[in-house]
Amino acid sequence: MTARQYRSHRGLLAAFDTFDAPRAEFDAIIVPTGRPAPYLRQAIAAAREHDVFLLLLCSRRSTIASAALEAKGAGVRALAIDIDEVDPGLVPPFATDQLLRETRFQRPTDTSFKRNLGLLIAALAGWQRILFLDDDIDLPDTADLGVAAGLLGEFPVVGLANAGMPDNSVVCHAIRDVGQAQDTFIGGGALAVGEAAFGSFFPNIYNEDWFFLLDGRDLRPSAVTGLAVQKRYDPYRDARRARGEELGDTLAEGVFGLFDSHLGLMHADERYWREFFADRRRIIRETIALVQRSKIEAGLRARMVDSLRAAIGRSELITPELCTRYLRAWQADCVRWRRRITELRRYHGGSGVEQAVGVLDLPSFAQAGVDVRVSTGRRRSAAPVARV
Repeated sequence: MTARQYRSHRGLLAAFDTFDAPRAEFDAIIVPTGRPAPYLRQAIAAAREHDVFLLLLCSRRSTIASAALEAKGAGVRALAIDIDEVDPGLVPPFATDQLLRETRFQRPTDTSFKRNLGLLIAALAGWQRILFLDDDIDLPDTADLGVAAGLLGEFPVVGLANAGMPDNSVVCHAIRDVGQAQDTFIGGGALAVGEAAFGSFFPNIYNEDWFFLLDGRDLRPSAVTGLAVQKRYDPYRDARRARGEELGDTLAEGVFGLFDSHLGLMHADERYWREFFADRRRIIRETIALVQRSKIEAGLRARMVDSLRAAIGRSELITPELCTRYLRAWQADCVRWRRRITELRRYHGGSGVEQAVGVLDLPSFAQAGVDVRVSTGRRRSAAPVARV
């Protein structure tokens, strides 16, 4: 077996032209947002055009008051939740989190939690088709959403093809920026999810959306169609970005490399990871050399080299044992998550979004003239929710 990092995983996806695919409508668009309310306008426009419910999961610079007002002004049905006030215990404790806690590999972000909470609400509400849409994504043609929703009749997950800033890790950006071949894949930024995939979850690691595409052992049947445009950003602005991505990028690229080689997770043993590390680190070192010899502007060139050196430095701390332990923990988490979803569906499934909010004990309070309902069932302060 030859372990290597592939430059493209497109062969793992079924591609559909928007003219030939079936069409349907989503039950909800779910936006994990951390930016000010104007960044929600694309999602709000899509929700208005398709008359779809909008679930806004807010933190950082996104407030439920401004998010709800933005949606209300457009006449969109919406629910805005302040993630900072949500009980983290709503999502089961994951072994993968415990494994990385208080290590250099712990990832202090809330994107995975937001998406997992969205899945819990979807399962309780009885939704069958949802769209995860990030707040930095533009949709050139919102009609593509109908195609993505329609394909969920055949595929558990369908991604919109990214025609904007490539959705890659810092390492893969650098590979492309020095003129080497480097493709993109589908991701959580614009991802249609059918009810059959609600039993999958987003681990708190970089490339969490790639792990979501798996069923615990193999890649779920997945498709790509339409277009989404990710807004531009500077991947080399802070070398800590590359450092924080390295474990997740290594794991995901290693696992998907197995699939590209027509192998499975059973082959991801310590020997495989040792061979994979050698290839990945070779690629990063060769990319550093190419950057240094390139005619890229001096300041940018220096930032690229700093980022790549940060990645290789963090890579040297990743061991074959850590990778095998992480995958075992992740598989245990898959079972834990499916059990959580099954229990919710059995006792509360199909109750509608208002009942879902109550079951999860996410009481609401008034924003922009919204009705008030307060629960006293929890010891800690209840999670604010704004409805319009």
